[in-house]
Amino acid sequence: MAVYTEVGFDAADALFKQLGLGTLTELRGIRSGIENTNYYASTARGQWVLTLFERLDAEQLPYYLRLMQHLAEHGIPVPAPQAGADGGLLHHLAGKPAAVVTRLPGGHRLAPDAPHCGQVGAMLARMHLAGADFALEQPHPRGVDWWTATVPVVLPHVSAEQAQLLSDELAFQQQLAASPAGAALPRGPIHADLFRDNVMFDETAGEDRLCGVFDFYFAGTDSWLFDIAVCLNDWCADPASGVLVEQRAAAFIAAYQALRPLSATEVRLLPALLRAAALRFWLSRLWDWHLPRDAALLQPKDPSHFERVLRERIAQPWHPTP
Repeated sequence: MAVYTEVGFDAADALFKQLGLGTLTELRGIRSGIENTNYYASTARGQWVLTLFERLDAEQLPYYLRLMQHLAEHGIPVPAPQAGADGGLLHHLAGKPAAVVTRLPGGHRLAPDAPHCGQVGAMLARMHLAGADFALEQPHPRGVDWWTATVPVVLPHVSAEQAQLLSDELAFQQQLAASPAGAALPRGPIHADLFRDNVMFDETAGEDRLCGVFDFYFAGTDSWLFDIAVCLNDWCADPASGVLVEQRAAAFIAAYQALRPLSATEVRLLPALLRAAALRFWLSRLWDWHLPRDAALLQPKDPSHFERVLRERIAQPWHPTP
């Protein structure tokens, strides 16, 4: 969510008026993230997020926006895309495809405990069940095909030891994805990036309550188990060592399974998918670190964290306790 494209206040104001959202009173760039240009925006009618898409094109974007709309209609607390007079959710601003969505209330929990992880597990299960009848399909943009294309790009920028690990893990994941068990994993729309900074909690009732999930712009059709693994590697990992914290991981899985029980194959393959999720984020962070794009507020993230996570998942496979 760095700022790659500078948006003039008057141009943004014109878009908000066109959408019937009122006169713009504030426009402020969002510093976090690295994929799209994002601004907080305010009008008398509410708080919004304006997104300009830097890598995704107009053919890909309807999937994400319609998925958010579908989940919202099924009671999932996601940002609601704002439609134009023709009902379209995709707009254009500063020469880029753009969207305006409602800004979620609450705040992040960057040091979560087991109850936070349990709430995220339950919400992820609700999202998977709600998305099961979503009519559109689109490949997960950071899936195996992307790993296969990107590993050769980053290999010249890493050590020989790191290059060997990347190459070996890619081969392992390619073999798994092509196997009958990997191909048969339950599938549907996945968020694919449900990290701590993409979830909001509200404490007005006295206890933290999960009140929002956002940033669906890595979503796609893939195995639900991969989505689970992405969450476990972030919400339930020690940030210093990458070790999976058993208490948090158990709380997450128990809450998820209370709504959508895992199959025996999913339980068996979870350690491999935890490795896959670690590879995906190590690889993308290597790419952004060594091959950065210009951005006004760009903050590329350190790749070494997910290298540690991958090595830890290989050394210490984790299965949930029955």
